[in-house]
Amino acid sequence: MNQVKTLGLLALLSGLLVTIGYTLGGSGGALIGLIFAAVTNLVSWYSSDKIALAAYKAQPLKQSQAPELYSMVERLCQRADLPMPGLYLVPSNGANAFATGRDPQHAAVAMTQGIVDLLSPEELEAVIAHELTHVKNRDTLTQAVAATVAGGISYMAQVMQFGLMFGGGSRDRQGGNPIGAIAAIILAPMAASVIQMAISRTREFEADAGAARLTQNPRALASALQRLEAGARQMPMQANPSFEPLLIINPFSGQFLSGLFATHPSTEARIQNLLKLEQELGTGQGLQPLG
Repeated sequence: MNQVKTLGLLALLSGLLVTIGYTLGGSGGALIGLIFAAVTNLVSWYSSDKIALAAYKAQPLKQSQAPELYSMVERLCQRADLPMPGLYLVPSNGANAFATGRDPQHAAVAMTQGIVDLLSPEELEAVIAHELTHVKNRDTLTQAVAATVAGGISYMAQVMQFGLMFGGGSRDRQGGNPIGAIAAIILAPMAASVIQMAISRTREFEADAGAARLTQNPRALASALQRLEAGARQMPMQANPSFEPLLIINPFSGQFLSGLFATHPSTEARIQNLLKLEQELGTGQGLQPLG
């Protein structure tokens, strides 16, 4: 059901890109928007890992640099029946992690120096299991496409704004509507962000559950999320907002939003779901609060 919902939201994003193209230049603009949507999706599909890793300045992590971490990831990949992803380290003291790549054969898992320093081995294993679940479910591609299309919508809105400011734009073209253009400039990027964030939220609960089953230790991920949120409040990560949905937790202090504008479900809700899953799996203390 979540997969269908995600596909529907991606279709809405692409449709929004076509609509803003029509507003920009009538039927010709709609065609441009359709082509732009196809190109951005194709570029995302081939280059999602490179785009996200470059955005966070992630550097390849060699096995000789972190042999225990490599062993941990290899063990989890064997359990999940996944190929070994590329491992990357983000030079940031902010504690976070993400996975990217168009498919399991081209996946990468990146973690900040801050998360390696902050979490216990069990908690870090749970976080990596969460990211590997994203890889297994191909959420990495879905989120990268959503981020790229949403970025394209924002770019086209800026083009429209520039055109209106300097006397051009859609008003001289068949099907153009200056009032519609103004509305699109304001509303289209906002709508794109809402849809992108909804896509992100649909994937996080499933990745949490997948990680809990993979490690058989839901409480470790619940504890990690609790510590990561506290860490983000104290030391926000310098991150690209377009790729924020890729991260395991919102990296920006003071921006733990709820509702339509939240990139992630609330940490409290995620923890409660994990503790319920712990009870179902019979692996721990169930609904007992975290220590």
